[in-house]
Amino acid sequence: MRAYLDIVRKILDTGIEKKDRTGTGTLAIAGAMFKHDMSEGFPLITTKSVPFRLVASELEFFIKGLTDKKWLQERNNHIWDEWCTPLKVSYAHDEKTKKRMLEERDLGPMYGWQWRHFGAKYESYESDYSEKGVDQLKKLVKDIKTQPYSREMLVLAWNPMDIDKVIPPFCHYGFQVTIMDGKLNLLWSQRSIDVALGLPFNIASYALLLHLLAKETNYKEGMLVGFLADTHIYLNHIKGLKEQLKREPFPLCKIKTDNFKSIFEWKYTDSIAEDYKHHPRIKFEVAV
Repeated sequence: MRAYLDIVRKILDTGIEKKDRTGTGTLAIAGAMFKHDMSEGFPLITTKSVPFRLVASELEFFIKGLTDKKWLQERNNHIWDEWCTPLKVSYAHDEKTKKRMLEERDLGPMYGWQWRHFGAKYESYESDYSEKGVDQLKKLVKDIKTQPYSREMLVLAWNPMDIDKVIPPFCHYGFQVTIMDGKLNLLWSQRSIDVALGLPFNIASYALLLHLLAKETNYKEGMLVGFLADTHIYLNHIKGLKEQLKREPFPLCKIKTDNFKSIFEWKYTDSIAEDYKHHPRIKFEVAV
């Protein structure tokens, strides 16, 4: 998928060295756009392996509006292990704090919780939020079905009232759906983009969400577009990304979803990536 590799090249060629929250250091550019036509295949990066199972289980976690990382861990998904809400453990880089963050289950009012309960008061992962806040995802599905001409079909994660309750605070902060020519298009916005580790997951996650929304509403799959702001490569990821640029991409895979009844009943095991051919994994360290 050359659209992703073009972003990598642009940063390596023109990026400015910049400090960051983690203290790792980055090369960054001010703005990029990712575009992919879903008719060309599912955009799971092929120049390294991207574990679709982890992408899909994280998306189910978001769709359910959950905030307990133990749900992910029970499904052998550990991408959120190092994080927790500052309501329970104040964010810091020392080893004692990192250990406490690792042990804390509560992720706070993160992406999916905002999708399903925007405006509600967050208490803890154990609280019952039924009928509390705005269920943006349910409203989105209703609007696609009843007024597909609308230009107001947005779902926001960025909530200024809650940005001090999550770490990191809503990197991908909202998405919009448009219906054109019988196709469902999804456009997401992102303030901070870890190109090596995060962006391949973001691309696959929003592509899968597009796929599920299209199945839910009986539209064909259209364009996936990402509006990317602070688009950066961590300095310790440069070597691995240069290796990726040497690799020739394989044809894209397809997503097969069985037993689909509703996006709200969907389980990550219902979808599989068929014919996913990829180059070997490249290990990138997570900047916490």
